[in-house]
Amino acid sequence: MIIPVRCFTCGNPISKYYDEFQKRVKKGEKIEKILNDLNIKRYCCRRMLISHIDIL
Repeated sequence: MIIPVRCFTCGNPISKYYDEFQKRVKKGEKIEKILNDLNIKRYCCRRMLISHIDIL
């Protein structure tokens, strides 16, 4: 898995949230609720998690 370690725009570390985000998305939770629970507030960081496509 190649996930971005930091947000490309603001530099905030986001890789630590990726595993939890993926688990909860697969369970069927709403993405907005997951990101709010993980305390990811900036839209640039939200974009990084939502738009990531695993290519490996």
